[in-house]
Amino acid sequence: MKNKIIFSGPCSAETETQVMQTAKSIAAIDKQIIFRAGVWKPRTRPNSFEGVGQSALPWLSQVKKEYGLRTATEVANAKHVEVALKHQVDVLWIGARTTVNPFSVQEIADALKGSSVYVFIKNPVNPDNQLWIGALERVSNSGIRDIGLIHRGFAVYNKSEFRNEPMWQIPIDMKMTFPNLPLVCDISHISGKRNKLFSLAQKAADLNFDGLMIESHNDPDKALSDAEQQVTPIHLKEILTKILWREQHDQLSIDIPLQQMREEINTLDDNILELIGKRMLVAEGIGMIKKKQNLPILQLGRWHEILDQSFTKGSQLGLSSDFITKYLDAIHIESINKQNKIMSQ
Repeated sequence: MKNKIIFSGPCSAETETQVMQTAKSIAAIDKQIIFRAGVWKPRTRPNSFEGVGQSALPWLSQVKKEYGLRTATEVANAKHVEVALKHQVDVLWIGARTTVNPFSVQEIADALKGSSVYVFIKNPVNPDNQLWIGALERVSNSGIRDIGLIHRGFAVYNKSEFRNEPMWQIPIDMKMTFPNLPLVCDISHISGKRNKLFSLAQKAADLNFDGLMIESHNDPDKALSDAEQQVTPIHLKEILTKILWREQHDQLSIDIPLQQMREEINTLDDNILELIGKRMLVAEGIGMIKKKQNLPILQLGRWHEILDQSFTKGSQLGLSSDFITKYLDAIHIESINKQNKIMSQ
């Protein structure tokens, strides 16, 4: 864990006792951990717990005084920045719901002018690196020099095993574009469940992330927000102790980019298979219509139309006609087999 950036603390600062007890336990693990606590919580539904507000900031000041931990909280507007800086919060982060809005990011950037606070920027909720880069540029243009990135996954419409789909190729692209900026992985918001935290932490370590954000609460089952993804400080220590951080030497200068690109290929392959699966569902629907209207499965005119379009598109993408033919033949045969099953029912 040496030289790694670790953020930990409760999702929300709920009470002074909760904050101080959690901070005391975290300080006993490692005083280099940055104590994070949400003061203002942007929630999807209006009746959800939205944090206690700036009345929690003196608690963070007390954490610094009593336990020597640096502190961090999320800001979503200029007022948040103003009062957080007044209470000498060490690190501010811009959340995913804010990063997606350039107007809000610009308001925060304007409020940051003249300060020397460290600012981390979470990826936007949707997978759009341009929004992430835009937020980074706005904060940088305000004069802030200490900037980092936080990967917390992306919202997807389809069901996923994760609360937020990691889509690892996106933070990898950001790391390749901005190699000098620290990149932290918020495994709590990606997982949504505490039983997935270690595997995600190790994945982030294998991909050469510079640190982790892990939510920790003195009594997580009673947390007022995101209870299922928070861990006790004891569990936090177990996770941090078990992570294998890769050594940095010459060989890794080759191995890590290779691993990152392999991960990107894995993600792309998953996406391709998912799209093919959806294509087959459409083919089955076509088969049902053909059966109802007593049409033959094989439509040569349509097949040649698909081939012609694919050869043109494939050529533009640098794909050989031989590959396109083999690929589409396999797709076509699978489609025919599915439609044949429908016809024979």
